[in-house]
Amino acid sequence: MFMQMSGSNRITVGIIGASGYTGAELLRLAALHPWFDVRLATGDSMAGRRAADVYPSLAVAYPDLVFEEFDPAAVNGLDLVFLGLPHGASMDLAPTLVGEVGCVVDLSAAFRLKDAAAYPEFYGFEHTQPDLLAEAVFGLPELHRRDLKGARLVATPGCHVTAATLALRPLVEAGLVHPRGVTVNTLTGITGAGRTPTDTNVFTNIDSNAMAYGLLAHRHTPEMEQEIGAQLLFTPHLVPMSRGLLATCTAPAADGCDDATVNEALRAFHADEPFVAVLDTPPATKSVLGSNAAHVAARYDERTGTVIAMCAIDNLTKGASGGAVQAANVALGLAENAGLATIGLAP
Repeated sequence: MFMQMSGSNRITVGIIGASGYTGAELLRLAALHPWFDVRLATGDSMAGRRAADVYPSLAVAYPDLVFEEFDPAAVNGLDLVFLGLPHGASMDLAPTLVGEVGCVVDLSAAFRLKDAAAYPEFYGFEHTQPDLLAEAVFGLPELHRRDLKGARLVATPGCHVTAATLALRPLVEAGLVHPRGVTVNTLTGITGAGRTPTDTNVFTNIDSNAMAYGLLAHRHTPEMEQEIGAQLLFTPHLVPMSRGLLATCTAPAADGCDDATVNEALRAFHADEPFVAVLDTPPATKSVLGSNAAHVAARYDERTGTVIAMCAIDNLTKGASGGAVQAANVALGLAENAGLATIGLAP
């Protein structure tokens, strides 16, 4: 495991699946990281194209970087490899990487669920790597920091799960809400639908529009229940913004719950977290844009006996690539905040 670094020491990094939105965000964050040295960026569909031509925002940091086709020989020996691949592809590739590279951080859901039996129901495939599934550490440092240290395989939580967990887990753990009858509603930017054009993310369908999707059995539901510790109903909504995610969660309050205890529980749980701010007012997505910050807030409604818990994050940063870098920093023994901003781009 790497310890705190200085001078010329560098972490050699490979990004497999670097041409998508999360890959581009990883490249952006790696360029800001004091110790990351990107040696490989693959993107089979974009192989041969300069990263700066696909994403002009990367032109200064990566003027000569060209997306490559995946070659296993080019990966072995790297200190850190990020996987930005479909779930099944990550599941198949991970066994060839774990042990050959220092740390693998998977941005898919291939290793998030501890119950392999849930994969056919929610993801449509049988999980074929039970040993790696058992070894993988859920990559949310706010909950699993100790287990992440020295991890060989990290499974990042994704944006919806990150926001809902940071809002609800402190209240469930404190016994302030009942673990049944919980609802999670999210509003998310269109980048969450990926870079490939579909009926969902083309401009004419998303502009001036909002829509719910994944009703009743969304694939991230079991991940939320696993990390929050509650049975819940999850409904995500696409809204016409490029990036950002707001989770608004409601839960029936337990006896003795009031506004003060709810806020005390949130503040105590997140007191030492470098990226979480507990607010007195409802959080907003613009406040965390481009940062790895999470803004949370909660209120108790005495009239209905309900707790409302909220969290705003950038779905591509804290909700994906930034959270992946944060988890990698912990796994490798680096400063947890290395390369990551806590201040959003506002105004």
